[in-house]
Amino acid sequence: MEGDSVSLNSGLTEMKDDDVIQWRFGDENTVIAEINVTVDRITVYDDVLDGRFRDRLKLDNQTGSLTITNTRAEHEGYYDLQINSEIRVSFRLIVIDSVLKFVSVNEGDSVSLNSDLTEMKDDDVIQWKFGDENTLIAEINVTADRITVYDDVLDGRFRDRLKLDNQTGSLTITNTTTEHAGVYQLMYLGRLSSKVFRVSVYDSVHCYGPTEAVMRLVLSALVGVATVIIVVYEIISRAE
Repeated sequence: MEGDSVSLNSGLTEMKDDDVIQWRFGDENTVIAEINVTVDRITVYDDVLDGRFRDRLKLDNQTGSLTITNTRAEHEGYYDLQINSEIRVSFRLIVIDSVLKFVSVNEGDSVSLNSDLTEMKDDDVIQWKFGDENTLIAEINVTADRITVYDDVLDGRFRDRLKLDNQTGSLTITNTTTEHAGVYQLMYLGRLSSKVFRVSVYDSVHCYGPTEAVMRLVLSALVGVATVIIVVYEIISRAE
């Protein structure tokens, strides 16, 4: 999540006396951190890439693992760990907007989750995932010119209910029920970014959205006041 810290584990329990460990970032393989065990030197390169990693990198002097603090979208991308010039492990980091988008809908209505794209790039792969297990429910692969909805996952709860916009990748869920409530994650694989929505589905008979609930509460209060006034009026009239 944006603003959180993330640790990239080297997989080492300790380093050898002659190890030179480098962490590299992005398509240009820019060195952002280094440990040279032979000369007992640890270096973080704060000023590379316009200073995007300044005061954010921490190296474990025992294992060489890298921690990135206070992450932002500009830290998304590929990280390679090289030991003595050989790549040992690669990571792909995706930073999710920490502000969830809350969406509410009445049961039986449709709800649209907006990708905020005006159009997709030729190499985009867009995936929609649902729930704690991040189950894939819909996908657009622009390169292969393929749109797929996975109707049969999760016991078929989304069968005949999903529609993908082939221009923007936005997702619409039709004829919603309470079992469609939950967290939806949109992954832009070609862009290394993501969005998260929390959808609430209100029972159209028994439950109401926040605005309608407030209106009903106000109306109930007004009815109560009116009833008191009538009762007081009746008492006064009889007393007279």
